[in-house]
Amino acid sequence: MSKIISSGFRQQLLLLIAAGLMVRPFPCSADVQPPNATRPNPQHKPNIIFILADDLGYGDVGCFGQKKIKTPGLDQMALEGMRFTSAYAGSTVCAPSRCALMTGLHSGHGWIRGNSTLALRPEDVTVAQVLKQAGYRTSLVGKWGLGLEGSTGIPGRQGFDEWFGYLDQQHAHNYYPEFLWRGDSQGTEVRVPLEKNQNGQKGDYSHDKFTREALSFVNRNKDHPFFLYLAYTIPHANNELKSATGNGMETPDDSPYAHEPWPQPEKNKAAMISRLDRDVGILLAKLKDLNIDDHTVVFFSSDNGPHKEGGNDPDFFESRGPLRGLKRDLYEGGIRVPALVRWPGKIKPRTVSDLPWAFWDFLPTAAEIAGVKPPPNLDGLSILPTLLGRKQSRRHEFLYWEFHERGSKQAVRMGDWKAVRLSPGQPLELYNLKTDPGEEENVAGKNPGILAKIEAYLKTARTESTQWPLKPAEEKK
Repeated sequence: MSKIISSGFRQQLLLLIAAGLMVRPFPCSADVQPPNATRPNPQHKPNIIFILADDLGYGDVGCFGQKKIKTPGLDQMALEGMRFTSAYAGSTVCAPSRCALMTGLHSGHGWIRGNSTLALRPEDVTVAQVLKQAGYRTSLVGKWGLGLEGSTGIPGRQGFDEWFGYLDQQHAHNYYPEFLWRGDSQGTEVRVPLEKNQNGQKGDYSHDKFTREALSFVNRNKDHPFFLYLAYTIPHANNELKSATGNGMETPDDSPYAHEPWPQPEKNKAAMISRLDRDVGILLAKLKDLNIDDHTVVFFSSDNGPHKEGGNDPDFFESRGPLRGLKRDLYEGGIRVPALVRWPGKIKPRTVSDLPWAFWDFLPTAAEIAGVKPPPNLDGLSILPTLLGRKQSRRHEFLYWEFHERGSKQAVRMGDWKAVRLSPGQPLELYNLKTDPGEEENVAGKNPGILAKIEAYLKTARTESTQWPLKPAEEKK
């Protein structure tokens, strides 16, 4: 376990933050506040932060079994909060996963069911809108992917008071973009040129800018309830750079792994994840420094399973853990993700929960934390009772996914049972996750009753969509 950060070290840390972030990962743990620190108004609603990684596998984090990549900040977050072993992304790729997170609807009901340029509509209700109506100040920092410029889906038209980052998931492949977007709740969208990245230069790493932006938002809103959606792009690959150089794991340097006898893409991927870990630690330290730590609930997860892109081999670090499948699969490795929640004084430290939940549960959970009712007809339900150590009386009978790249697939979790249909008309595969988490033995033939129950559910699990499946030319990675 990490040592307590001394006041001298904390001062050095803050200087490093102001100077543009540290290079090395470091442990983050409890800090001692000065006796005259200003405490938040106890009548304020709790602050809510959701930190989302991009393509981070279930096994890429130390507290989920990673042995080679250093993640002391996230490991400390697990020690100080709750670690979920059966948490699920909204989908197995970016846009539909984020749609589920924002709207509380699974991919059989959400408007965006795959990666495309499709935008959220005015009638779609997001968690940011719900929290804004509850008096929260709301910010998106990082990757959006739910509406391009000029569309109804830009963050400022979906409940965010301010936003900064990438609108397009393909633009987000580039960690040294020539511009990013900034906007407000009035629908403003402005290109922000990054002068240090013009003409092929690599002076401003977008991930670092996102950390600084998030720290600024928290600092400016420390005396008011806020919702921060911090959607990092690490460790997604720059696929275009891979085509040009053979290594799409784009990072300023490969420390602290430069001397490891690993392939260069693996060094870079590890460095990216440790950089992410470092900045989660910096943000948690900031909450402590502002004395709003015990008034802020922080969620951390990933939008889908690990990728096999950018020259990276997901087997090198065992990024899927003991699970089968990768990004774009509906087996567990494509959709089961690392998930942590930390709320000092509310969530018991060192807690591990096997409650199955998915991204569409975040909106109703956030609404209950804020003390407001969620919109009707959601697929999600609040997991706040579990976070607070109470009985989770409302639980999912079924969790459902559908995916429309490389053919239409479906998956269902019912208790310990997991069913997968690889294409329309094919029979269901069936696995017992309790005894076979790696989905190695298809036991469909031995369990006709279970199959019949899941098949009956599948007849009601989804609504028809005029948009999905997309034509191949419309798909975007």
